Amino acid sequence: MKKTTRILSAAMAGMMALSMTACGGSAASSTTAAAEKSSEAAGSQAADSSAAGEAKSADGKTYLVGICQLVQHTALDAATKGFEDALTEELGDAVKFDEQNAQGDSNTCSTIINSFVSENVDLILANATAALQAAQAGTKEIPILGTSVTEYGVALGIDDFNGTVGGNISGTADLAPLNEQAAMIKELFPDKKTVGLLYCSAEPNSQYQVDTVKKELEGLGYTCEYYAFSDSNDISTITTKAASESDVIYVPTDNTAAANTEIINNICQPAGVPVVAGEEGICKGCGVATLSISYYDLGVATGKMAAKILTGESNVSEMPIEYAPQFTKKYNKTICDQLGIEIPDDYVAIEE
Repeated sequence: MKKTTRILSAAMAGMMALSMTACGGSAASSTTAAAEKSSEAAGSQAADSSAAGEAKSADGKTYLVGICQLVQHTALDAATKGFEDALTEELGDAVKFDEQNAQGDSNTCSTIINSFVSENVDLILANATAALQAAQAGTKEIPILGTSVTEYGVALGIDDFNGTVGGNISGTADLAPLNEQAAMIKELFPDKKTVGLLYCSAEPNSQYQVDTVKKELEGLGYTCEYYAFSDSNDISTITTKAASESDVIYVPTDNTAAANTEIINNICQPAGVPVVAGEEGICKGCGVATLSISYYDLGVATGKMAAKILTGESNVSEMPIEYAPQFTKKYNKTICDQLGIEIPDDYVAIEE
């Protein structure tokens, strides 16, 4: 069919060229030559494009990918976008997405995953820890890739995790070096004494982060206290308590916190208590500084992994977890200015 279309296109171009020659003398001849070159170039580009499309779906298959995202916020949205862009670039029209958002409800994640299993999707993207846990419980057959998951061993209950999950699960992790996050607090606030660790107790990866950062900070001479909220309903009360009892607050990469940064900022900023965040989205909403990764790039890496799984180039059971390639010190200029905090020159301002 594609060959027939190209022949008809060439024939029509030839008829147009003859018509223009009859009407226009030398100028028409020049125009005709240009048209012929343009037609040849277009035909060549179309052939190249067709060949590329055929190469991307050489097996003739189409793929349905289910995306379960825990909640809508900047970081997770960017990871999903990067995943879709990368997989579309690899497979073109051969891949379709069923993207669903659980609106922060773990039970809804399970419902979404079950619907993907019923649809018999070819692969599942589980964006955030709760989505990954639901996917793990929902299927042992369909390949699962996690993203925006901090620590897979903790999330999946794997003792002595060695970097490869095995079975039908792999993915990408958003963990920034926790010792460097603690060092950032020391760099920015060397004279402060107490650090409040504000996080959601329902997120195991948040617990892992604050436990690790607490040890690092105590080694640097700080006194640390946990301030755990169970969900968004008590985040205001717990944040108020943390702000009244802490010199600095640390918020890890935490989905509930990320979805409620306005509440945190409306309490901490008037109290004059700076927040150091585990990721850029939280920092943009309520923090002064963060050690940041690109969640879009993390999604792109996950999309490339998915393409290899779908085309049979790689086996998900053998794929190790991949990590962000680089980290950047960033700061929230607006909040820093309002709190009178001076930031070293090697920090990059978050775009507002």
